[in-house]
Amino acid sequence: LIVKEDGTLEDFGLNAICTHLGCVVPWSAANNKFMCPCHGSQYDTSGAVVRGPAPLPLALAHLDVDESGKIVFSSWSETDFRTDGKPWWT
Repeated sequence: LIVKEDGTLEDFGLNAICTHLGCVVPWSAANNKFMCPCHGSQYDTSGAVVRGPAPLPLALAHLDVDESGKIVFSSWSETDFRTDGKPWWT
């Protein structure tokens, strides 16, 4: 779940599991990126790798808000907009 600076939600979510060895990757507001505490991988606000050893970006999911205001995630099978390639997680 990504909240933009204007308070609205991005239309995608990220699975914050490091693609190096599977550690949970918390958001660091002070550094404005996701930072893995295990081996130092870093990801930008879109989940793209900005520092390894992670080999791949964080997995994407579609995010929608239904008529009752409930947030709903669904599978992302389209091209990964960060790499212009096929999603590695499908």
